[in-house]
Amino acid sequence: MRNLVATTILLLASPLAAQNIMSVTVPETVDDMEFAVESAILDMGLTIDFVSYTGDMLSRTMADVGSDVELYSGATLYNFCSAIVSRQVLEADPTNIAYCPYTIFVYSLPDTPNETIVGHQIYPGASMQPANDLLDAIVESATQ
Repeated sequence: MRNLVATTILLLASPLAAQNIMSVTVPETVDDMEFAVESAILDMGLTIDFVSYTGDMLSRTMADVGSDVELYSGATLYNFCSAIVSRQVLEADPTNIAYCPYTIFVYSLPDTPNETIVGHQIYPGASMQPANDLLDAIVESATQ
């Protein structure tokens, strides 16, 4: 029972942790910024493991879930890992595995299709600072 309580507390706390994000708004289309983010990740010698077309899925399933609210004009998430950074943060604290792989998000809102937000979750603790630095560098590269 003790493990169940701890798990429940962690699950309840998770939405709060998700509020810690770093983002940059740029006067570009979501398509241009998706290309810029992909390029920035690849230019760092990293491999994109998975691309989640979240905006497309939400748009496609909108009527199925009884909604008529178009949330995004585009929204994509890029998952990837860095062997160097991951080794560093996991040697510092093996529980940091919970934050792998890393994710960069790109989205645009329907009211402002020529303005795009690019960012990432800020991971907690000093041991995750190398991952935050990597994500910051990718966002900076993509948005400059």
